[in-house]
Amino acid sequence: MAVFTSLLAGLVFGLGLLVSGMGNPAKVLGFLDLAGRWDPSLAFVMGGAVAVGFVAFIFASKRTVSLIGLEMKLPTARHIDRRLVVGSTIFGLGWGIGGFCPGPALVALGMGEAKAITFVVAMLLGMGLFELLERRKAATPPRLA
Repeated sequence: MAVFTSLLAGLVFGLGLLVSGMGNPAKVLGFLDLAGRWDPSLAFVMGGAVAVGFVAFIFASKRTVSLIGLEMKLPTARHIDRRLVVGSTIFGLGWGIGGFCPGPALVALGMGEAKAITFVVAMLLGMGLFELLERRKAATPPRLA
């Protein structure tokens, strides 16, 4: 049941990205081009996503299991640290350079968008590098000061 629900959620998400035009990097770059021909439509997509997410998190925070009976795994971190700022900066730079974030990049890849191939490969390499560094960090004993 969980696999089917996940697949359905992914299909709805991907369809939403297609309908909103977020699979098109020109649309995203148009939103980021404040000095040129600014396209505000992404702000409405983001606003809708934030509103739905806000309601969903309020609903989810009152539950111990999901609607399909799985354990709820909500984020618990409440502080802003160096890792969050650096990761967000890298994400934003990639988004601004490529015109994609991960979800729309996968949708564009499925549509055969050539730029998406480069973006997804770079994204996967970055994820792999992060995982490698995290494993190396976990395996290294802490230094005494």
